[in-house]
Amino acid sequence: MSQVNYNAVGRRKQAIARVRLVAGDGKIVINKRDIDSYFGLETLKMTVRQPLTLTNAGKGFDILVNVHGGGLSGQAGAIRHGISRALIKVDPELRPALKQAGFLTRDPRMKERKKYGLKAARRAPQFSKR
Repeated sequence: MSQVNYNAVGRRKQAIARVRLVAGDGKIVINKRDIDSYFGLETLKMTVRQPLTLTNAGKGFDILVNVHGGGLSGQAGAIRHGISRALIKVDPELRPALKQAGFLTRDPRMKERKKYGLKAARRAPQFSKR
């Protein structure tokens, strides 16, 4: 008996989320912890669930996520991106709705590198007149 499995990768900033959709009753497990114990803020939980509420596809699948890198906000965005990509593999007709909502677009904003002669990416050393 082979289990139906849909895999996808989501990324945002430094965070990378490997998402797996398996047949189930709608549980979301992130790094072997329940979503409620992983994310404290309600906004982050909402971000993760956005593709599921948009497509009404949350009930038939358990979502297993491995995520690393970045902070909690970046990780939530990466998980949302991964779930959206996996849902397209489940049903390609969901693509226009997810694309319209902007869940398939990889957020390209990254931390800017530090430049020589400066204290940070753009922060110059303090100027002293005297």
